[in-house]
Amino acid sequence: MFNMKVRCARSLQGTVRVPGDKSISHRAAILAAMAEGQTLISNFSEAADCQSTLSCLQALGVRISRSENIVTITGVGKRGFQKPDGPLDCGNSGTTARLLTGVLAGQSFDSVITGDASLSARPMGRIIKPLRKMGAQVEADGGRLPIRISGDKSLASIEYRPDIASAQVKSCVLLAGLLADSRTALIEDTATRDHTERMLEWLGVEVETATNYGSQRISVSGDSVLVARDINIPGDISSAAYFLAAGVCLPDSDVTIPNVGLNATRSAILEFLRMIGGSIDVLDQMDISNEPRGTLRVLGGVKPSGETVVRGPAVPQVIDEIPILAVIGTQLTAGLEVRDAAELRHKETDRIAAVVENLRRMNGIVDEFPDGFRVERSDLKGASLDPFGDHRIAMAFAIAGLLAEAETEIADPGCVDISFPGFFDTLADVVR
Repeated sequence: MFNMKVRCARSLQGTVRVPGDKSISHRAAILAAMAEGQTLISNFSEAADCQSTLSCLQALGVRISRSENIVTITGVGKRGFQKPDGPLDCGNSGTTARLLTGVLAGQSFDSVITGDASLSARPMGRIIKPLRKMGAQVEADGGRLPIRISGDKSLASIEYRPDIASAQVKSCVLLAGLLADSRTALIEDTATRDHTERMLEWLGVEVETATNYGSQRISVSGDSVLVARDINIPGDISSAAYFLAAGVCLPDSDVTIPNVGLNATRSAILEFLRMIGGSIDVLDQMDISNEPRGTLRVLGGVKPSGETVVRGPAVPQVIDEIPILAVIGTQLTAGLEVRDAAELRHKETDRIAAVVENLRRMNGIVDEFPDGFRVERSDLKGASLDPFGDHRIAMAFAIAGLLAEAETEIADPGCVDISFPGFFDTLADVVR
């Protein structure tokens, strides 16, 4: 496997087209499979994770055809899935594993969910706990994959408050709730991305939402019927974040990114970049398939400054962007601190440890905490880096390489295919 070499850049110039949103693509495929009728999904993500979702659905008897980024799914209804011939391999995709477990908990057959070594090390107890409260028979040694699900178990509706803020836990519970005997509710004390709720409503499901003393109660009925309807996926703002960050930090940059998702539960990265002095305009705003989107234009030449702390309720809003925020922190006069982000230790790799190690290799000044890190203003220098198989670490440190003196070499660059196939080619097209 070759290494990717990145050199210092003056600016980014041009137009960047990012892949369809990975989170929304997963949900669109799973909910279209549960719907009655045929759904055409356009701008479906080409990420390896989303292919894992399609492969698992096909193994469950769902008819799927794909032509480039257009996917056509013939729904089987909520309970029309077929027993797979063997374990369902979710690859590296935690979203696939956690959401499908919620769906399969209410089916009439036994099933097993597996994944690669990285996914098999990630915690699944957070979804097993509420599913067992619903009466599902779900087993996993040590709370890790493989998950074994016994069929023929009727699900009881529950009201559930998760121990941690997680859109995947919320989605798992709501999908299982579609198969339960009454109305299932989940209570969020900290808001997480709401793509599942939006997609359910787009496909005809009534989602009740109520706010009380800062918490949000979201519920669905087991009587709900999903009706097929075409879906257009916006561009992935988490993928756009790397180009936005580089555009802000590199003088004379002028980058346009069309059709980017602007869901309020995902767009906190824009407010962060503006807060540190970035110039980002939003153009051509519209709402398609119940998801807002628009064109982003970032202009460089503004020197980021000021002390910044990301913690508490702000963390789930930028959880996927924290590695690139760490890189930006090296450019801030007073640095950047991230706390309350222990969840990052349970991603594709321990992202806190990976960020700290790679920044230190690049001459970055950084302190590590159990729940985060603090980055000081640093003059980055090129180095040999290890993304530890994590796509977001690889892409974040590709941007770090643009800001560093001398050449940076990134091992295992193919890991970016998990979310952004062609990332390095796209980046090379706009680097000046």
